[in-house]
Amino acid sequence: MTDLARVEPATLDQLNDLVELVMELFRIEADFKPDRAKQEQGLRLILEQPSRGRIFMVRTDHKIIGMVNLLFTISTAEGGFVILMEDVIIHPDHRGHGYGSILLEHVLEFARKKGFLRITLLTDAISAESQRFFHRFGFERSHMIPMRLNLPTDAAS
Repeated sequence: MTDLARVEPATLDQLNDLVELVMELFRIEADFKPDRAKQEQGLRLILEQPSRGRIFMVRTDHKIIGMVNLLFTISTAEGGFVILMEDVIIHPDHRGHGYGSILLEHVLEFARKKGFLRITLLTDAISAESQRFFHRFGFERSHMIPMRLNLPTDAAS
């Protein structure tokens, strides 16, 4: 066995580790608050429905270092399938070692092989480092701005 980092699809077996990573991400995000039950439910929904998305993790034999989730939808602007990329996180202890690049290169290859036409992501407006990272891979700033409406939980029923 090797301890080299590699990217693999996540499964329900890794759910607890993935929840921890997402909670770490939300601790530093201004727009979100960590909520273990919500993060677990969201990740579970993706893992149980591969036609709606995928979660990839970068790991060694002993530890999950980071993750990304990809949600699949259809764009009328592109005339086909596109990806909404969320929750790109490398554990703080492992940043700056190229693991984020390994993960993102895997995502781009996956998207190309599957014929997706665009990847959209949201990144912190205040994080120039994060923006520079994605720019290195060809991501460009959009003229669109995100807007959000959180619906009360009883509206979903």
